[in-house]
Amino acid sequence: MQKTPVIACLLVDIGGVLLTDGWDRHSRQSGAVHFGLDLAEMEDRHGKTWDTHQLGKMTLAEYLDLVVFYKKQSFTKAEFQRFMFDRSKPYTDMINLVTQLKARYGLKVGVLSNEGRELNSYRIRKFKLGRFVDFFVSSCYVRLLKPDVDIFRLALDIAQTPASQVAFIENTAMFVEIADRLGVRGILHTDTASTREKLGALGLHKDGPVHASR
Repeated sequence: MQKTPVIACLLVDIGGVLLTDGWDRHSRQSGAVHFGLDLAEMEDRHGKTWDTHQLGKMTLAEYLDLVVFYKKQSFTKAEFQRFMFDRSKPYTDMINLVTQLKARYGLKVGVLSNEGRELNSYRIRKFKLGRFVDFFVSSCYVRLLKPDVDIFRLALDIAQTPASQVAFIENTAMFVEIADRLGVRGILHTDTASTREKLGALGLHKDGPVHASR
């Protein structure tokens, strides 16, 4: 008889796990080429403002005013924002895996992510993350950023699940290390196949028994 899995809650990053990164270095390089911007200058301004934006203390419009539209451009802010948002694509295999595990084992699923409010809201709506995510601990909502250990503690408080019964799927090694120090089962995500194996080692198998609703 198969044992009930120890894991009761999955914490999952969005960028790099469920979806592509929202506005990473590669996307900014593409944006600079597409709009004819000086990449080095944009990167310098981005580095000075992005954390403040992700903490919810600067709107996307204010970020763009400082990083792109501090001088006259031949394109509009709406055009640039649309380009930013269009960089987001789903990792359908990971979304399906998390959805299946939630259904089979009655897991709580939470997001633990560094994202700005406007992009975060767009991604949640566009890819219907609320279908399988129970709560969102996004930096823009809680005014904390990974690697601040307090955002991890807050996620555990919201989950109301012992750390030893929580698995955290994240594509940044440092953030996995922080979760491990709190007693969370950290999983460094590189691809769906290896993450599936690591979850299986914790007792979560996508072909496991369907869990009755709690």
